[in-house]
Amino acid sequence: MNTPDIFDLYMDYLITSFSYTTATGLSGLVDNEISHDQVTRFISQQDLTSKELWKVIKKNSERN
Repeated sequence: MNTPDIFDLYMDYLITSFSYTTATGLSGLVDNEISHDQVTRFISQQDLTSKELWKVIKKNSERN
């Protein structure tokens, strides 16, 4: 799975979760198709604040 796919999946996971979100939780949700290590590496690639991440998510969700 490439980075844009992980980003879209991660955004959807954050938006639809009702509780704590974790890399392991996302990995389990997709039946380990993406390892928690892949999710962790993806998240650590950029140093986004919660506010910055929300702006990206909101912008992408408005396009769809």
